[in-house]
Amino acid sequence: MPVSIHHIPRLLGLDHTLALMRDPYEFISRHCRSFGWDVFEMRLLLRRTLCMTGADAAKVFYDPTRFKRAGAAPLRLQESLLGVGGVQSLDGVEHTHRKQMFLSLMSSERLQELASIMTRTLRTGAERWSTLDRIVLYDELHAVLTRSVCEWAGVPLPEEDVTKRAQQLCAMFDRAGAVGPPHWWSRHARNRAERWMAEIIESIRAGRIDSSQHSAAHQIASYRDGQGQPLDAKTAAVELLNVLRPTVALSVYIVFLVHALHVHPEYKRRLETQDGHLAQAFVQEVRRFYPFFPAVPAIVRESFEWKGMPFTEGTRVLLDLHGVNHDPRVWKEPKLFMPDRFLSWQENAYTLVPQGGGDHLRNHRCAGEWLTIALMKAALEFFVTGVSYQLPEQDLGIDRTRLPALPRSRLILSDVRLL
Repeated sequence: MPVSIHHIPRLLGLDHTLALMRDPYEFISRHCRSFGWDVFEMRLLLRRTLCMTGADAAKVFYDPTRFKRAGAAPLRLQESLLGVGGVQSLDGVEHTHRKQMFLSLMSSERLQELASIMTRTLRTGAERWSTLDRIVLYDELHAVLTRSVCEWAGVPLPEEDVTKRAQQLCAMFDRAGAVGPPHWWSRHARNRAERWMAEIIESIRAGRIDSSQHSAAHQIASYRDGQGQPLDAKTAAVELLNVLRPTVALSVYIVFLVHALHVHPEYKRRLETQDGHLAQAFVQEVRRFYPFFPAVPAIVRESFEWKGMPFTEGTRVLLDLHGVNHDPRVWKEPKLFMPDRFLSWQENAYTLVPQGGGDHLRNHRCAGEWLTIALMKAALEFFVTGVSYQLPEQDLGIDRTRLPALPRSRLILSDVRLL
């Protein structure tokens, strides 16, 4: 039994925002280890904030009777990464009702359709890559995924607009955590993209766009809340971007897939001959091992105690997602890349949390997690059996000071050839 204490360990200093930004993936777990507790107090943007790590912390963090999401995300992230009024900021019945709409898009048939579209688009892209001396994979994937998700989601995308729209979608996640002009560009890109999405929503509602009733654009345009009211065009635009933006952000995970294949070539040889169980395990290990989202925020709903420490109503709390995925109390040799660990893994909603924990409907676990896995498996198959390539000399070290983390070279490929 833990010893009951009457205060939470506190990090000294007036504010720790810059320190967190310099080390976003290790900051929380490092300080938790130094304190010997799974929670400590810091100042984030001058506001008292508690930081938590570990599977036990994840379980309590995703208890909706103890935490809420409304007001948790800093305004700068709402104005760039998340948008205002989206499902991430909702709680209770309203959250569950809207979350059901997103989960309805995740049927196996619809996911397979998107995976097939992406594979086709990757092949088309690789035909062009084969004419070039080298390409930067991270940059190229933005257009591939923008084309793919717009086709799947029922969003018209003229070819002449692909580069512009891909840049807007990328800026929302690639520069949201920056400061100064890069962040301003992220906010500008979101404003432009929301106007684009609002026009799509209004055109569907007016019958000017004949979208499939199964498409994300149609589902969001026709959505009714618990009182039978449609979303206003701006909120609907935010929610449609909550389909497009995270899909384009999978460029990060696909780059990490190819990075892992290069660093661990023995798995590429095994993947060429073994069944889909290894592919699933490889994808899950990439999601566990590589840095993606460092942490997520919430607000204490009502005061309570956890492990003898007080959590006061209204306090902002950060859960250390990356730290949970690398917790040595759960994962054997967590800093080693070992896909085979997932061949016998007993699924747990609070130990593997790269896209949040808990239940997909009741909690704030990402509704697109199944989409992520489906597209990563399709991309893995393509880069193992669908194309050959070389990695010329480059800096493959992971830059963990940027959000999202990436290889410093953003992964350069040369001698690309379709198989």
